[in-house]
Amino acid sequence: MKARRYEDLIVWQKAHTLVKSIYQISNQFPSEEKYSLTSQLCRSAISITGNIAEGFGRYHAKEKIQFYNISIASLNETDNYLKLVHELEYTDTISIQKECAIVRKMLSAYIKSIKTTPNF
Repeated sequence: MKARRYEDLIVWQKAHTLVKSIYQISNQFPSEEKYSLTSQLCRSAISITGNIAEGFGRYHAKEKIQFYNISIASLNETDNYLKLVHELEYTDTISIQKECAIVRKMLSAYIKSIKTTPNF
């Protein structure tokens, strides 16, 4: 079944769950991180789902792929911040980093399917 809305995409659903998880753990960060690491992490996470949604709304495959690639870049940025959070011992981020890996694989597969499907 073809998705009619971006919310129907399983990759968006997984990414949305990831964003919510990140917001939940960010509450555990020290208050002095509110305008730095917390802000950067949350912004990069929101960008993942935002770019999936924007890409879904594009008509041409090339445009869609561009936004989905930006989403992967935001996912990489998010993963980078999660590693730092873990190393600073603010909270354990291993399970969330695994969620990032799953979303990355799903998004990469989705991009590949767009590239190989004529008239996507």
